[in-house]
Amino acid sequence: MLLLRRFNRVRIASPCSVRLLSVKPISSVDDEKQLRCQDQSSYDQKTVCEALSCYINDWQKALEFFNWVEKESGFRHTTETFNRMIDILGKYFEFETCWALINRMIGNPESLPNHVTFRIVFKRYVTAHLVQEAIDAYDKLDDFNLRDETSFYNLVDALCEHKHVVEAEELCFGKNVIGNGFSVSNTKIHNLILRGWSKLGWWGKCKEYWEKMDTEGVAKDLFSYSIYMDIMCKSGKPWKAVKLYKEMKSRRIKLDVVAYNTVIRAIGASQGVEFGIRVFREMRERGCEPNVATHNTIIKLLCEDGRMRDAYRMLDEMPKKGCQPDSITYMCLFARLEKPSEILSLFGRMIRSGVRPKMDTYVMLMRKFERWGFLQPVLYVWKTMKESGDTPDSAAYNAVIDALIQKGMLDMAREYEEEMIERGLSPRRRPELVEKSLDETLVCR
Repeated sequence: MLLLRRFNRVRIASPCSVRLLSVKPISSVDDEKQLRCQDQSSYDQKTVCEALSCYINDWQKALEFFNWVEKESGFRHTTETFNRMIDILGKYFEFETCWALINRMIGNPESLPNHVTFRIVFKRYVTAHLVQEAIDAYDKLDDFNLRDETSFYNLVDALCEHKHVVEAEELCFGKNVIGNGFSVSNTKIHNLILRGWSKLGWWGKCKEYWEKMDTEGVAKDLFSYSIYMDIMCKSGKPWKAVKLYKEMKSRRIKLDVVAYNTVIRAIGASQGVEFGIRVFREMRERGCEPNVATHNTIIKLLCEDGRMRDAYRMLDEMPKKGCQPDSITYMCLFARLEKPSEILSLFGRMIRSGVRPKMDTYVMLMRKFERWGFLQPVLYVWKTMKESGDTPDSAAYNAVIDALIQKGMLDMAREYEEEMIERGLSPRRRPELVEKSLDETLVCR
């Protein structure tokens, strides 16, 4: 990525913070002006967001880049680029900096905070188990003219998504219900809470809540059925999901792509992949166009059934049908392949086709090669990850360190462990590295 390469060259040219950068890596004032004009025309919000995503596991570097692209390249940040930066900061609990950025957003009409901004804030607070702080953030939304029904749903959704459904239920139906000045949809709130119980994996509570909706006269809609079908699949009862699917059809509830995806997974698990393919064809006949998740579900079922040739055929057909594969598509195939050469070939195809691997993809491949005792493929995946501009997380570092230890390359493993510590990541305790460090200390003495 051109923008990242230019940023990294500037960082190398000056070891000090980019925020205080005074060294100009260009030959003349005219060249600088020309470069700034080029930057302003070349760097749109999509490019900047993609560059920030490369630093999702290194908030300090992300913030350096965020400030650099504005000050040195003349880019004007939008609401979307601010939101991406706030999300990265929130991941590392840098909430004071998040609010500082939100205050910066207010002064620019192109970057005013929106519902997405505070949905991110709610999510990051709740992920850190700072429930009261998330509620306090909701209370502040009057200052931004955003304290409305959408924000309330976003707050409840964040609580339910991240296993604080008890607090969400108390917020909606308990003694200390928030006074909002607007009414909320009974069905939608119940759907969110039902999904919250499913996130906890409390299947008995899910069943109890499903029946409670009937008792209290809560109308069940398409999303209610989709959530409960998913619960049945995850709780190991896919045949009950199929029964719900038939109930929906008898009630003439029109299924959307999400519901069909759940049905295909349920029928495939309970009756076999061919039955899943039948529903796949049915959804197309009924005018519901399959999305990438639909194709991924079929590919996963085919792989689990050992029909790799059919899975590859579907992979080939996806772009022709206007549905581009994503990293999950390839991960379904990687999970079933058993030959390093096949995996590397498919990995190369993935990169060439423009599909950006997620960090989970890199870790999955490195772990597979490590289990098989192959170090070179592990290092190749690591190199590809770095060249793509992706910042490794703890799982990626641990995967490469374990592979190096397995081959007895303790010095190199220690270098990666030290790099982890420098980045503020905590490595696992490994006796091989600790013992050698102690031996070296005794010899030095």
